[in-house]
Amino acid sequence: MTAPSFRDCKAWHAEGLSLSTSSNEACKIYDAMLTQYVTWRNDKALGGIEGCISAIKTADPDFVMGHVISTGLELMGTGSSIRLNERLGNAVRQTVELAATQDITPRERLHVKAMELFSLGNFPRACDVWEEILVEHPTDLLALKFAHDGYFYMGAQTQMRDSVIRVLPHWKPCMPLFSYLKGLHSFGLLETHFYEQAEEVAKEGLAMTPEDAWCVHSVAHVHEMKGEVEKGLKFMETTEKDWQGCDMLACHNYWHWALYYVEKGQYEAALTIFDEQVSRSCKATGAMLDTVDACSLLYRLQMEGVCVKDRWRELEQVTLPHRDDHVTLFNDLHFLMVSLGAEDTCNTQRLLEGLREMAKEPGENYQHQLVEGIGVPMCQALMEYDQGNYSRAVELLCPIRYRMVKIGGSDAQRDIFNQLLIHAAMKSAKKHHLKLARCLLVERDALKANSPLTHRLIQRANALHI
Repeated sequence: MTAPSFRDCKAWHAEGLSLSTSSNEACKIYDAMLTQYVTWRNDKALGGIEGCISAIKTADPDFVMGHVISTGLELMGTGSSIRLNERLGNAVRQTVELAATQDITPRERLHVKAMELFSLGNFPRACDVWEEILVEHPTDLLALKFAHDGYFYMGAQTQMRDSVIRVLPHWKPCMPLFSYLKGLHSFGLLETHFYEQAEEVAKEGLAMTPEDAWCVHSVAHVHEMKGEVEKGLKFMETTEKDWQGCDMLACHNYWHWALYYVEKGQYEAALTIFDEQVSRSCKATGAMLDTVDACSLLYRLQMEGVCVKDRWRELEQVTLPHRDDHVTLFNDLHFLMVSLGAEDTCNTQRLLEGLREMAKEPGENYQHQLVEGIGVPMCQALMEYDQGNYSRAVELLCPIRYRMVKIGGSDAQRDIFNQLLIHAAMKSAKKHHLKLARCLLVERDALKANSPLTHRLIQRANALHI
């Protein structure tokens, strides 16, 4: 089922990344899965990642790294909790038990350990183990990409950048998937506010591989963060044909496209992208990235005064099955936006109560450790804003605004909470809060010059009387 270009046992050994299996087919399928993960593309000729998961187990049922990548990819999707998903929990245990009975390499053993730690919610320790692998094996792309995503879920922006920078000297252009390091490098630079350098590195990647959707995504972020709306719109339009086939990321790139329209106040254009791309993809795939994008886009439009009530009710059918997962706070906050938008009081309360239960015994789960200090206040702020208690929303959000990065996601994604704070401060009956809103807008305008959305909010705030 695999193309001959994928690496067999001998090729992996030659690269210093030996895989403990005698099956060349299993090695090639592992490579095929890694390639699809890094390129954000389900290859229909290979049966996609799902097809490869079945095929790799058939090729060698005891191939430990086959289990690591299969289970690891599902965990990284954050759409399932091992507390609730018995099959996923069993897959983690099976991998650990299989590794304990086999003579595998130290590198592979560390991969099993990292995957188990991540499954328990111990994202920081999992990333430490992936970094331990990378010290000895800097060309282990699975460890690099898993660490990159793990840091993303923690909002560990500097670590995400430096993790890639450390391994770059060990990579050569002739190595498989070399160009895709440009996107990883660029994104780390972007999230640490090196915007010009991030754009330069991403465009180096696109010069080598125009269809690299992650490099496109990084450039889209640069234009978003710099308020370069027209440049962003033109870039997305001229590159669409290259990245729209990357089914695992195309929806998110369309989300970025829609954000430019929200910036311009062209709400119908943003709603068209929501209906034709984001919502459609969200319903079809159930992928968590697509789902939170749909939640976020609707909430931003609602804050802008656009009526999206019927869309909330449709979206709730997608989010309901994940109401009790509590894998990441970032996901939970977006699910809460939906239940509030759909006016579903029962599910709103259940989500918040579930989070509070997680906070009682967080154990080693990084996200659950953040619930009491960050998660619950953010959830309560959303609820207070929804009920018209704007002053209380400000009082909840303002003290934690510099700690919200810990919920994970990108600066662009978390900006929804900055906007929420500004809107709440403008609507608050307290004079001090209106002054705060104006201060926050001065800050926003300085950091993101030429933003039409910011200028609209400034005009609105200045029209209000203290």
